[in-house]
Amino acid sequence: MSNLPALRPIVLGMTGASGADYGLRLLQCLLERDWPVHLLLSKAAQIVIHMETDLRLPARPRAIQQTLVEHYRCAPKQLQVFGQDEWTAPPASGSALTRAMVVCPCTTGALAAIANGNSDNLLERAADVTLKEGRKLILVVRETPLSIIHLENMLRLARAGAVILPANPGFYYRPATVAELVDFIVARILDQLDIPHELLPRWGRESASS
Repeated sequence: MSNLPALRPIVLGMTGASGADYGLRLLQCLLERDWPVHLLLSKAAQIVIHMETDLRLPARPRAIQQTLVEHYRCAPKQLQVFGQDEWTAPPASGSALTRAMVVCPCTTGALAAIANGNSDNLLERAADVTLKEGRKLILVVRETPLSIIHLENMLRLARAGAVILPANPGFYYRPATVAELVDFIVARILDQLDIPHELLPRWGRESASS
């Protein structure tokens, strides 16, 4: 963990869209690679995590942090969890240097709020900060079908510099489990963050080596 202070934290926001495993698996992968993470959980995200996974999180941010540090067996200072009303948290200001932000999964409600610069909670403010500072913002939208409102918000954010990365896993590598489908999306997120991984074989690698 000696390289931990040199790395800028990645802000991970999780909203109440279905697909909690995407965010949790991304969190696991980042922590396994010794990356510092600032985790922002909406209340709806906590409910969805309870519904879709076996992970049971307490209500308060510091208690959530302790639970996740123990669950993923990471260094205590590697993961920080902030509540949605903690306006003095580092992600609320551009002066706190971060590498990037990922909202995974991202509801269309959060998408709309970020597209319009609402900043009504810490997650929305952190996304606004990420955009204004010219840092990478990745939105893993999980919704179907998409209305014209959703599409226009995506276009607006793409024009502002955000990466729209819908949770649409591929099947060309013949996944056999749900975990492999989740890893497909997480792998694409890690690629966008320029973080090495071996979650999936690279396209053409097998044919090139045969």
